[in-house]
Amino acid sequence: MLDHFSVSPGAGFPDHPHRGQETVTYMLSGVADHEDFAGNQGTIEEGDLQFMTAGRGIVHSEMPRPNKDGKPAVGMQLWVDLPEKLKLCEPRYRDLRAKEIPTINVNKDKVTIKIISGQSHGTDSVKDLAYTPVWMFDITIKPGGKLNQELPAGWNAFAYTLEGSTTFGAGEEQTTVGQYHNVVFEQKGDSIVAEVAKDAEDDGRIFLVAGQPLDQKVVQYGPFVLNSQEGVYQAMMDFQTNSNGFERAKGWRSEIGKSMAH
Repeated sequence: MLDHFSVSPGAGFPDHPHRGQETVTYMLSGVADHEDFAGNQGTIEEGDLQFMTAGRGIVHSEMPRPNKDGKPAVGMQLWVDLPEKLKLCEPRYRDLRAKEIPTINVNKDKVTIKIISGQSHGTDSVKDLAYTPVWMFDITIKPGGKLNQELPAGWNAFAYTLEGSTTFGAGEEQTTVGQYHNVVFEQKGDSIVAEVAKDAEDDGRIFLVAGQPLDQKVVQYGPFVLNSQEGVYQAMMDFQTNSNGFERAKGWRSEIGKSMAH
């Protein structure tokens, strides 16, 4: 699941639970604070990412800070399913700062690629940050630019168009897609082709994601992602009874979420 969020001053994501998935939060503009019931807390700014593994259970708060100019905080949050054998692993956090992300230019500097995770044109990302193998790129294509990005064969892949219009595919199968749309690719290929017309007025910017298929049943209810209805029922019960991973939730309230408390 991908959420392109825009949070105005006074809003946010106060105390809430998770079990069974990983979340990847990428700040496009603004600043966001996070805090959880295990005492972890921190801040991610524009261009930073946070990888959170919910595992057996976490309760946390994610609260964008008000911008001085009054504009909303904007970002992307991707939910990545955990393999069944890791659904009940211990929670963990990993932050990736903007300065740590390798950035390359290709196609005579008409294409800029931020390699959040994975490989592109001979350059590797800093490290693997999720249990499930996932490649992520923030790509900007200038008018007249063309990208050919290799991806592992057989993986699921999609591109979300953040800015401008981008043309995907080659030959008769080319399709031009405007801003704020999702493009899902077939598994049978091992690369994607994207370009922006020479006469385009704006750059095209896409968020490209590819992940290894887990081939397992997914049952999602709210913040819980498990492999069966029974698993979801158990997660709800454990959260309500502060047990089996949610013990520290009893009586806990985040400091950063108090601004939205009723």
